[in-house]
Amino acid sequence: MNKMERVIVALDVDSREKALSIVKQCAPDISYFKIGKQLFTAEGPQLVKDIKSLGVKVFLDLKFHDIPNTVANAVIESAKLGVDMVNIHLSGGSEMVRKTAEKLNDFFEKNGTKPLLIGVTILTSLDDNALKEIGYAYNTKEMVKRLALLGKENGANGVVCSPLEIEIVKEVCGKDFITVTPGIRPEFALNKDDQKRVMTPKMAFEKGTDYIVIGRPITKAASIKEAVKKLANELK
Repeated sequence: MNKMERVIVALDVDSREKALSIVKQCAPDISYFKIGKQLFTAEGPQLVKDIKSLGVKVFLDLKFHDIPNTVANAVIESAKLGVDMVNIHLSGGSEMVRKTAEKLNDFFEKNGTKPLLIGVTILTSLDDNALKEIGYAYNTKEMVKRLALLGKENGANGVVCSPLEIEIVKEVCGKDFITVTPGIRPEFALNKDDQKRVMTPKMAFEKGTDYIVIGRPITKAASIKEAVKKLANELK
């Protein structure tokens, strides 16, 4: 895959019309899109099908975190929608991750397809001080390392992590363990907004990430097509 095929645009909007407009303006240069809690709550599962019908990939970013059976069943319902990637909070523990991975494997045997199961480590809006406030005994990097290993050992395909932890994850889990990296700000839009651990797209790929997630620098741009063109030039 070229680098633009590894760019996921976050559809952090509140309506079907806005989401479909962004997808159409980004295509064909970008073909992977993330549907998060706001959009999914506003428009529901049908929107996933509508976006998939345009011939693009969908990362369903609902960060499931509950008792093992509840999470596993929710992920299976996501798989039935045809999503290409789905995520769960690794802090839900090894049993939750393992049961979800097992159910996805059963789904694959029956249907011949399944989404990538990606674990959430530490949100990019959190830093060491925030972790102390919550009560974690370890700093951000150590927690990412521990959670990534937990994910790998129990069947996850990869993790969501900040750009600053890409190399740590690859070191402890291997190069084939997928990293999905939010907290990305292109050089033409270097504004951290509410994320504390950020990096440019080019730097993230140089550090070995598999996918980058970009939202506002593209979706809130005066011209989405122009922003996509700038990103493509930046990644050459």
